[in-house]
Amino acid sequence: MNWQTITFDWNQARAFLVTAEEGSLSAAARALGLTQPTLSRQVAALEETLGVTLFQRVSKSLILTEAGVELVDHVRAMGEAASRVSLAASGKSQQVEGLVTVSTTDLMAAHVLPDILRNLREVAPGIEVKLLCTNSLSDLRRREADIAIRHVAPDHPDLFARKLREAPARVFGARSLVEQYERPLTKADAPEMDFIGFDNNEELVGYLRAFGLEVSEANIRLGSPNGVVAWELVRQGFGLSIMADEIAARFPEIVPAFTDLDPITFPIWLVTHRELHTSRRIRVVFDHLAEGLLKVKPTNISGD
Repeated sequence: MNWQTITFDWNQARAFLVTAEEGSLSAAARALGLTQPTLSRQVAALEETLGVTLFQRVSKSLILTEAGVELVDHVRAMGEAASRVSLAASGKSQQVEGLVTVSTTDLMAAHVLPDILRNLREVAPGIEVKLLCTNSLSDLRRREADIAIRHVAPDHPDLFARKLREAPARVFGARSLVEQYERPLTKADAPEMDFIGFDNNEELVGYLRAFGLEVSEANIRLGSPNGVVAWELVRQGFGLSIMADEIAARFPEIVPAFTDLDPITFPIWLVTHRELHTSRRIRVVFDHLAEGLLKVKPTNISGD
């Protein structure tokens, strides 16, 4: 490698990358914890060093020039490499203490993880666990979380993943709602039923149709992107929705809605970064979660 050809400052390159991704100097300055003039000077210094113009100002927005578009992918790769260096260094810590952030859905955080984490304080009292509740996939490579509980397999080689099991799920409703029909409900009743939405109604309809239910978005008249709130609406009899058996089993007032509907299964994956997996504190939490999630078994879902 010709080291003399590397003449720019990484801080300046980082300022350019964050500005390109955030779309404005003010947003990039907030993301980096810098003042806007400082960030602007760093970007200008990089342009001067490289002899190119990286941005054009259009109204109040910054648009990448042709040179900026050509360079941003290279700088992004540098950013990811720098992130991997930081991850590898942090993974060498052998102290079983410190913060571990776990990304999961709000429903799992509220109803499944408390039992699993209950004795972690005894096993590793120096570990602080932060639950990041989100229905989207956290970017572990950017340290949005240390560990993620997901329902899809990761597609990046830098991530370490373990598929724990297949979990059953079905359509549930409040006993008071289901029993008011005074007869067993079947799939044929679905088009006349109300359903509770969680986040994406179109996606939920797709899942319901995978059960063989002839429903549309018109059947979803109430919902919330907060899963705990949406499930409370189900519990109070506002409508039906899909739920994992292991969560529904914790509510005796909830029963399977349709007698002729078989459960479907979805995978549970535990994911972390390869370098972080060498850290003792990450390993302790990862193994503890894996053991606990493997033991979860739903009961009392027959509706009897």
